[in-house]
Amino acid sequence: MLSRLVSRGLLASAALASCVAASTVVTVSGTASHTIPPLLLLQNRAFQQVTADTTAALYAWSAVNGGEISVIADPSPVSSALPNSLQLTIPQGTSGQVGFGNEGYYGMSCLPRASCIQVNSEWTYNASFYYKFPAASSFEGTFTVALQSAEGQVYASATIPASGSQTAWKQVAVPLKPTTSPTSTANNFTVTLNGAEAAGQTIDFAMFSLFPPTFKNRANGMRIDVATTLYEMRPSFFRLPGGNNLGQTWATRWQWNATVGALVDRPGRMGDWGYINTDGLGLLEYMYWCEDMEMEPIMAVWAGYSLDGESLPEDELAPYIQQAIDQVNFVIGDPATNEWAALRASLGHPEPFPLTYVEVGNEDFFASESYIYRWRDFAGNLTAAFPQLRFIATSYPFDPILDPVPQQYDNHVYQTPTWFAENAFYYDSFERNGTYYFEGEYAVISTNETNLYGTIAEGHLMYPTMEGSAGEAAFMTGLERNSDIVFAASYAPLLMNVGNYQWTPNLVAFDASEVYPSTSYYVQQLFSLNRGTEYLPSTLPTYNGTLYWSVTRDATNILIKISNTDSVAAPITFNLPFPVATYGTATVLSGPATASNSPSAPNTVVPVKSTITLGRSFNYTAPAYSVQVLTATIV
Repeated sequence: MLSRLVSRGLLASAALASCVAASTVVTVSGTASHTIPPLLLLQNRAFQQVTADTTAALYAWSAVNGGEISVIADPSPVSSALPNSLQLTIPQGTSGQVGFGNEGYYGMSCLPRASCIQVNSEWTYNASFYYKFPAASSFEGTFTVALQSAEGQVYASATIPASGSQTAWKQVAVPLKPTTSPTSTANNFTVTLNGAEAAGQTIDFAMFSLFPPTFKNRANGMRIDVATTLYEMRPSFFRLPGGNNLGQTWATRWQWNATVGALVDRPGRMGDWGYINTDGLGLLEYMYWCEDMEMEPIMAVWAGYSLDGESLPEDELAPYIQQAIDQVNFVIGDPATNEWAALRASLGHPEPFPLTYVEVGNEDFFASESYIYRWRDFAGNLTAAFPQLRFIATSYPFDPILDPVPQQYDNHVYQTPTWFAENAFYYDSFERNGTYYFEGEYAVISTNETNLYGTIAEGHLMYPTMEGSAGEAAFMTGLERNSDIVFAASYAPLLMNVGNYQWTPNLVAFDASEVYPSTSYYVQQLFSLNRGTEYLPSTLPTYNGTLYWSVTRDATNILIKISNTDSVAAPITFNLPFPVATYGTATVLSGPATASNSPSAPNTVVPVKSTITLGRSFNYTAPAYSVQVLTATIV
């Protein structure tokens, strides 16, 4: 979940003011009140967490031209972490290219449950797999590795020698360069042999991989268009491994040390949303992604509680506390003195990664009673080991009372547009007592409060709407106003594959070939790209009104963020403390209440930039259901 990061400062109060005539008048003070400082294309590639010798174990795979395939519990697996392999038998009497194919992941153009791999002639794809013959034979031939349409048209192919004498696992790799870019993403990855030459042969395969170019050419990295969309939001941090992803059960919890090192040594796990996590995107990949995206990590550790309601008793916590300490050492430790830091160095990153914040658990307000001792033991030991870090509690603030006293809390809220607008002043009354807050998850998910926690079909919005995004922006003006105590905030969830999802709405949707930024994405982007270095106190918005704003400045500009949550346009008069240029800019996101960006209409609402006339005092009219940033250059 990505958003902006703001740092701490000193809060100065500002007086409430009423509306004057038909216009809201905003008077801005000249004194600053505080400072605002992997892309794998193959599905089920390693047969992780599946039951061998079942049809379900073959999901995403299918035979080509009469090949006989099954997933077996291999008596000599490629690794102890990956006990299963794909076994291909080529029947006697076959001819032509015989083997198997993978359909890739879901996409809108490929539904229902059809192959979906984008083929682009400008890319070179890197394909690899392991193979062995379970029994030695005299066979000498070739594997043909290809990208082809569902109907069999070949777009790219290459050959790899195959020897029947290869009875130990061998990894082979080949580049694939398509000759054309089909408009359809209904394509397959295939591995075949000449049936006449290979008839009667049985071959085992493991750990397939197919990658196009990645963001910043990072090995095992991120899809370029998805990562670029997020990078263009200029996020300041990434919360990893992401909320509920810490674990639905004790047995399926996220264990950082099972996500690093060679891919064949990563067993994967059943994820918390009903699908298998390969853990090809592991802790090191997360950290590299933060590095490549120029953002900080906010890293969570599993803290003895799983979403199924199980809390470990205190006398069983010691090994998990040590695992959390080891996790932090992997990220920031000294390779000369710590084995886990030495592992990081051996994997190519001897220097420590930047790390300031560590979150202890996730949503522990569901298990507040046990969090008393779990926080005490985890946070106490982690603080002793890493006194330079800041640890974030995930219970309700000061409920229960925790020891050591948390310096940071993570708050989550999913609500309606009205709730977010009405709570734009949520943090104004919080005591300034040295406690800081992370709005770790927030989003408008419904327009009906009674349907907030029903099924997606019953109540949730499919995609963010302009009404909801305006409500979120109203709330965000309050976060910015209170950034002396709110040090970070992130919309959630972040990404959604439109072909297979468990939660709506999400900030960014995508399919096999396209990315669809939402209205809420553009709100996050507007706030992120227009961060001031000082917050300027001003006339405050009306409590429970419909018009909200926040005013900041940097070295050269005054930046005014406005949200209109009403169905009618709203005039405002601004009185500025500094002389400004005659002309400025207005970047406006606006549309009907229910307008949203979707795969069928991806650009329904996008920001529009225009020139506006300014002065020490100037008038502006905010369109209905709108979010905008006005930029005035100080002269």
